[in-house]
Amino acid sequence: MYVDDVILTASSTSLLQKIITSLGKEFAMTNLGPLNYFLGISATRTKHGLFLSQQKYALDNLERADMINCKPCLTPIDTQSKLGPSGPPVTDPTLYRSLAGVLQYLTFTRPDLTYIVQQLCLYMHDPQEPHFAALKRVLRYLRGSVDNGLQLFASSTIKLTAYSDADWGGCPGTRQSTSGYCVFLGDNILSWSSKRQATISRSSVEAEYRAVANAVAETCWIRNLLRELHSPLFQATLVYCDNVSAVYLYTNSVQHQRTKHIEIDIHFVRDLVATGAVRVLHVPSSSQYADIFTKGLPTQLFNDFKFSLNVRTLTPVPTARVYQIVCICIVPISFVI
Repeated sequence: MYVDDVILTASSTSLLQKIITSLGKEFAMTNLGPLNYFLGISATRTKHGLFLSQQKYALDNLERADMINCKPCLTPIDTQSKLGPSGPPVTDPTLYRSLAGVLQYLTFTRPDLTYIVQQLCLYMHDPQEPHFAALKRVLRYLRGSVDNGLQLFASSTIKLTAYSDADWGGCPGTRQSTSGYCVFLGDNILSWSSKRQATISRSSVEAEYRAVANAVAETCWIRNLLRELHSPLFQATLVYCDNVSAVYLYTNSVQHQRTKHIEIDIHFVRDLVATGAVRVLHVPSSSQYADIFTKGLPTQLFNDFKFSLNVRTLTPVPTARVYQIVCICIVPISFVI
């Protein structure tokens, strides 16, 4: 089996070199030196930490879409209209699906694109002209922010924080809600999501309730992963929600008219709150960063939230090293990073 582009990192240079030497005794490998480019993602060390960017990948695909010289726009989606199943079919659905796939890969370093890309991907089976117009707007926004990337900071903070939001009944066709969340470890965003809920919620409280459950499930997975990496967290996870009623329901175990129809599986958050592992707190909408994953926002608010998610431009100052390895293996290998 041939394995290409493996990233190795360790807590010290000596340990990293020991791992590389041990692997080199078993497999034919090429050490490509400090990490700088990996699967279309450039990694640049700065005085602040690590900057991840897909600028070259974005420019290549803008050129392929013949939009390299298009007029840029300030946001990827407007605040008024929402995509629905209406309009004439596109003339080239293959092109639509291809460009939507490109945008999907770009969300690895561009959380600000996550919501609109999720909306566009809902209609990949039957794309229509309004969907293609929305996709072109995203490409115009991408052209104006092609140098943006994800900044990861060197930090000793080990506090896990999540922001959760829902757009109740936001889908014009199905009236399903959209859940969104982002999870931070200290100042660094680790995980983010925008996803249409599987069922229709009868109230905004229910939609927010489900969204918080999704965010808490993600934080539980991250806590378990950190425990496996011998870096366990001892502080409670903070989950911020801008719906007061939803926050109240997580601290009140009494079933009543508004909650008896909700599936049992999302009530697990109550147990975590009761044991002190999770705290669900209220946050004003002006500081609810997860809004960017559930709806279109005005330009100023969008830029503020985008900056809070650490999406910014690069100020390069090369420092420490991470090594990139190419290896030829005859057996499968699992790496825990």
